[in-house]
Amino acid sequence: MSATDDGGFGGRRIEFPGVHRDWRAALDRLPLRPIILAVLALVAAFGSVYTVDPEETGVVQRFGAYVREAPPGLNFKLPLGVETVVKVPVERQLKEEFGFRTVRTEGRTEARTEYSGRSFDDESLMLTGDLNIADVEWVVQYRIVDAYDYLFRVRNVRETFRAMTEAVVREAVGDRTVNEVLTVGRQEIATLVEEGLQALCDQYETGLKVEQVVLQNVNPPEAVKASFNAVNQAQQEREERINTAQREYNQVIPRAQGEAQQTVERAEGYALDRVNRAEGDAARFTALFEEYRKAPEVTRKRIYLETLGRVLPKAGRKVVVDEEVRGLLPLLNLDGVRPAAAAAQEGGR
Repeated sequence: MSATDDGGFGGRRIEFPGVHRDWRAALDRLPLRPIILAVLALVAAFGSVYTVDPEETGVVQRFGAYVREAPPGLNFKLPLGVETVVKVPVERQLKEEFGFRTVRTEGRTEARTEYSGRSFDDESLMLTGDLNIADVEWVVQYRIVDAYDYLFRVRNVRETFRAMTEAVVREAVGDRTVNEVLTVGRQEIATLVEEGLQALCDQYETGLKVEQVVLQNVNPPEAVKASFNAVNQAQQEREERINTAQREYNQVIPRAQGEAQQTVERAEGYALDRVNRAEGDAARFTALFEEYRKAPEVTRKRIYLETLGRVLPKAGRKVVVDEEVRGLLPLLNLDGVRPAAAAAQEGGR
C-alpha cells in the first residue's frame, strides 16, 4: 500500500496495487461482447412490444412517417426508436369547456364538482345582435373518428378546435337579441353551433365528430346583472297583467256578446210572433166579415154563442131563477156559496 498527495484521506490518495491488478485481470477475463449483445437484445425485445387499450387505436410511425394503425391489444413494432407509437382515444368521449373550468369531480352517484375560480371573460363575454353583452358558458362534447386526420392534417388540433368553436358560438349569439340568447333561443343556438362546428371540422379534416353542444349558463355580465334582473321582473309583471286582463276579457266579452245575441234573437222572435198573430187575426177577421156579409143574423148569433162559451166557464157557479119566485134566497144560501174561482184562489194561498 502506498500514499500520494493527489487526494483521498487528508488530501492523500491510498493505493492497493494487488487489488487493482486483480480487478483489471478479472475485467479482462469477462466476456463483454456477449453481455452487451444480451443487454441490447433485452432492450430490443422490451421496446418492440406495446399494448393498446380497448378505447384506443395506435398510430405507428417509422422515422416520423405514418406506417399503419394498430388495433387494441398486444402489438409489435421495430425497436430502438425506429418505429414509434402514438395512442389515440378514438372510443372516448372528450369535452371542451368554455367560460369555466372543472377542477375536480368526486363520487359516482352524487358527484361533487369543483370549478376554477379564475375568470374566463375573454371566452364567455359576447356581443349580441342588439348591442348588449351576454356571459355565455358552454360545453362541447366530441370524439376522434379519424386518428390519421387528427394527428397529421391540422397542427395543434385542440387549439384549432377551440378557436373554431368560439368563432361559431360568437356568430350565432351575434345574430340574436339578448332576450333570445337568455331565454327561448338557447336550444336553437346550440343546434346551429353543433351543425356549423361540424361543417368546419369536416372542411379542415380534423378527424373530429361533434356529439353535443350544451349551453350551461347564459347570464348578463355581473356589473349589470341587478339592473337586468329588475328589467326582466318588470317584463314578467307586464306579461302577467296582460294575461290577467286577457283572461278577464275572455270571460266578460263573450258572455256579453252571447247575451246581446240572445236578446236580439228573442226580440226578433217576439216581432215575428206579433206579426204572424196580427196577420192571422186580420185574415180571420176578413174571413169572418165575408161570412157576416153573406148571413148577418146567423153570424151574429154564432159570434155571441162563441163568446159566451169562452166567458161563462170563467164565471164560476151560476144560478138561474125566475124573477117572480120569492123566498128562494134563504134556501139556496147564496151567501155561503163562493165562486169557484175565489175558492180556488184562496186554496192556493
